[in-house]
Amino acid sequence: MTDIIHIDSVDTYNRFFGLETRHPLASVVDLRKATPAQPSFTFNYGIYALFLKDTKCGDIRYGRQTYDYDEGTVVSFAPGQVASVKMTDTTRPTGLGLLFHPDLIKGTSLGQEIKSYSFFSYSSNEALHLSEDERHILQDCLDKIAIELDHPADRLSRRLITRSIQLLLDYCMRFYERQFVTREAANRDVLARFEALMDDYFTAGLPRTEGLPTVKYFAQRVFLSPNYFGDLIKKETGRTAQDLIQGRVIDRAKELMAGSSKTVSQIAYELGFQYPQHLNRIFKKKTGLTPGEYRMRETGAN
Repeated sequence: MTDIIHIDSVDTYNRFFGLETRHPLASVVDLRKATPAQPSFTFNYGIYALFLKDTKCGDIRYGRQTYDYDEGTVVSFAPGQVASVKMTDTTRPTGLGLLFHPDLIKGTSLGQEIKSYSFFSYSSNEALHLSEDERHILQDCLDKIAIELDHPADRLSRRLITRSIQLLLDYCMRFYERQFVTREAANRDVLARFEALMDDYFTAGLPRTEGLPTVKYFAQRVFLSPNYFGDLIKKETGRTAQDLIQGRVIDRAKELMAGSSKTVSQIAYELGFQYPQHLNRIFKKKTGLTPGEYRMRETGAN
């Protein structure tokens, strides 16, 4: 079994690949110069990493999913993520990588917004595929970051480095949004599967044993990471996946209250709520009525 290598600093990554560290908290690495200490390895990232790959160089695995690098792809990792890499014998990696430590962005605008760059939590098989023009834009951003990292440190260095990184991440966000649009047919298929899976969840009575359905549950069943799945659903519907799930739960609650004599508590437990008060709160938020008020209105209308 391959030992897990903890990449807790930029220098740890660079030393593994025989690369020079010019700045303790950030680095732009030329992958052509990388000479890994071993052909197969598993990293537990403690830093942020983003790679702009030019050629296929090997397989990267997230859990049971394997992704083959294509030309012009971007993959990224956030602290806490684990990824395994198996290098091929006949090819070497080319392209650039950006590494930066969380300490670099503390107290900066990038530090405040880093969570909004949800693609850091996408799986590797959800990589960003670039056009030639897009690749040149990212290449230019990385070149500017590298120049600033090589510049003698002054009072503006940290601000310029973090703002340049943020510009790069903003472009990645834009290109991912373009990719969601260009994959509209595939995305609609995911949406249809999501709708069917929600129906199946309640038909099979899973709330009684599994609890309330979660975004993670459905993401796993369409083979996507929760963040990518959530962003895809938001792009397709204008609503969050969590909002759609809650809407389906409330619809089911309405059916049971209007068409059965079960108490509100019984319905709450049947739908996976641990406490009836939780159903009451969500129901009132979604409908403007308590479950009891809704039942009185519906049965009174009959």
